[in-house]
Amino acid sequence: MADNDTQEKKPQFAIQRIYTKDISFESPRSPDVFKGSWQPEVNLDINTSNQKLDEDNLHEVVLKLTATARQGQETAFVAEVKQAGIFLTQDIPEDEMPRTLGAFCPSILFPYAREVIDSLITRGSFPPLMISPVNFDALYTQASKQEAET
Repeated sequence: MADNDTQEKKPQFAIQRIYTKDISFESPRSPDVFKGSWQPEVNLDINTSNQKLDEDNLHEVVLKLTATARQGQETAFVAEVKQAGIFLTQDIPEDEMPRTLGAFCPSILFPYAREVIDSLITRGSFPPLMISPVNFDALYTQASKQEAET
């Protein structure tokens, strides 16, 4: 029987908390925006960030979604949420940490952020915005390649 010091440590991952860090909704042209037909151009921006917390093996990951709808040159609405989570990442190999924090954790946060954005927009009296799922692993891989090229 091997003693505890020679046994390989198994990686542990756990969600400690998921929370809304910041939320914003603006409709600068209301009530005029509700006149006429609704044919907006909608843009969705996605950003992630992370930081190691003081406690051992805990990281905060923040997913920021910003949905902007324009009617011609006029902004109809801007809805933004910073959805955050605290994750335990114990004994995860160092070479796997960037992907864990940059792709895996944001994919966990995304459904929460998508629901908040949809709720804000409908509360602003606009039609629901059906945000498609996002492949954070592919986004992470693309960003890593671009970073390596520079």
